[in-house]
Amino acid sequence: MNLKALHQVTYGLYVVTSAKGAKLSGQIANTVFQVTSQPPAVAVCLNKQNLTHEFIHDSRVFAASVLSQDTPLSFIGTFGFKSGRDIDKFAQVNYKIGEIGAPIVLDHTLAYLGVRVTNEVDVGTHTTFIGEVVEAEQVKQGQPMTYAYYHEVKRGSTPKTAPVFIEEKKQVKKMAKYECSVCGYVYDPELGDPDGGIAPGTPFEQIPDDWACPVCGAGKDQFEKMDEG
Repeated sequence: MNLKALHQVTYGLYVVTSAKGAKLSGQIANTVFQVTSQPPAVAVCLNKQNLTHEFIHDSRVFAASVLSQDTPLSFIGTFGFKSGRDIDKFAQVNYKIGEIGAPIVLDHTLAYLGVRVTNEVDVGTHTTFIGEVVEAEQVKQGQPMTYAYYHEVKRGSTPKTAPVFIEEKKQVKKMAKYECSVCGYVYDPELGDPDGGIAPGTPFEQIPDDWACPVCGAGKDQFEKMDEG
């Protein structure tokens, strides 16, 4: 069986948020999808280990912000590869509290939905939360980020807790690639990191010591050389 066939299933990229009392939580998710139009309802599938899962399960509400195609990797890294148990993800982010009490992230957002959970389905390692859309607004015009664009153009990586994570055997080219031990981002010398000021063709060894992973912010010393083959 070739699990790479699953890579052909299309997704968007969203920030899914919730609240528990005065505490806020949010994470990146790609499994947000509409299930009915009358009444309007959507679903999201989240890993049970994630703090946002706990908040949605307890509060029965969540919001989903549709990310734009130009969302920086650092923003995705904050919400996708760091835990709200360790940092305040909302400290440097523009957001508002929606009608149902869930925080709504506004940075890099094209539109958002506020959802009241009506049902949840246990699917093993994950839970699918289904709910009625009770508020929805379009923030600005633009192209939404797709999961394919995130991987193929932005060269983003996937957390192991994501429902679509598939472990792949890494391959290298002429110059050695280096993998972030924190989030799995792979630095490819042939592509460089233009957004971080690293030109294509720059070997990892020549990157400045203060360079950081564009996804999770880990230091250069957190990268490991990938084996050939």
